[in-house]
Amino acid sequence: MKFDTKVIHAGVKPDPSTGAIMTPIFQTSTYVQASPGDHKGYQYARSRNPTRTALEQNLAALENGFDAVCFSSGLAALDAILKMLKPGDEVISTNDLYGGSFRLMSQVFQKYGIEFKFIDLQDVENIAKHINSKTKMIWVETPTNPMLNIIDIKAVVEQSNENILVCVDNTFASPYLQQPLSLGADLVMHSATKYLGGHSDVIHGAVVAKTKEIADQLHFIQNAAGAVPGPQDCFLVLRGIKTLHLRVQRACENAFEIAKFLKTHPKVSKVYYPGLESHKNHHVAKRQMNGFGGMVSFDLHENTFDAAKKVLSSAQYFSLAESLGGVESLFGHPATMTHGSIPKEERLKVGITDSLIRLSVGVEDINDLIEDLDKALA
Repeated sequence: MKFDTKVIHAGVKPDPSTGAIMTPIFQTSTYVQASPGDHKGYQYARSRNPTRTALEQNLAALENGFDAVCFSSGLAALDAILKMLKPGDEVISTNDLYGGSFRLMSQVFQKYGIEFKFIDLQDVENIAKHINSKTKMIWVETPTNPMLNIIDIKAVVEQSNENILVCVDNTFASPYLQQPLSLGADLVMHSATKYLGGHSDVIHGAVVAKTKEIADQLHFIQNAAGAVPGPQDCFLVLRGIKTLHLRVQRACENAFEIAKFLKTHPKVSKVYYPGLESHKNHHVAKRQMNGFGGMVSFDLHENTFDAAKKVLSSAQYFSLAESLGGVESLFGHPATMTHGSIPKEERLKVGITDSLIRLSVGVEDINDLIEDLDKALA
């Protein structure tokens, strides 16, 4: 199947009992057994649920993986990945990443003896000098949140070795634009709340594994720790995925036009978008992505929180809210919202200033969006 067919058909079959074309929501906690051990593959819904199984099979197909494992949120998915490590292990991570990921790594798992090195992965030669016998994982986020930096996944894999898992947070790109397993990565993580769900109505996370061995470890952790999504959440993500290719394509087209508009605006000092030729790693994005995404960040000449606040409170179609990847356009202020848990000095090192504004560009009419931004900036 080609990708546009996979989103609709992979892992999904009409319900055999009724012929329903949509996967049923199996709202049950347990399953009847004919006799001890004689069941239909399902015993208890924390371990398995048919709605979740359909979604996991669909996600595995979209990312060209062996299997997918679903969780109650993106951070629960990252939590499960980090639970594959043990005290004394070290992780090399990009230094420009989602604030929640940074918080989980630095304030939770570091307490249990796992060390994290946050470095600039745009220059892959940085990696080799930090690898040692304790290095067990390289954590890649690309495009990064919120600076839209691009990391060369294939080059990172080449810098690693067989003892190191390369994990990619593919939330910003979605499998429509980028498939890290095909570039050599071992694991792909998604906050499925974002582009996969696509309608701002579900919290969900997923990990896609390249091999059976990794998938088995994650399924064990999924069952043992219990951070599983409910069947209604899985149904909503499955529903959202059916239009993933259409939504993301439109968001990419809109974001490119907005990036060009912002680049020439007198009140804007910098624009961060991988689709612009001026972007540092535009050539890498062009090679490893099937489009440049629906996220755009920009800085103001008046580099103050008050200046950003005026813009953020003056739009009609861009709503100020957490999250991203829905059909509606959103404003974000990373310094006080998504990255508020990161110390200011660390934020400034990667370019997260008080005036930085992040856009999740939706699928509205592009002329309405540009006019809305123009009025807000005025």
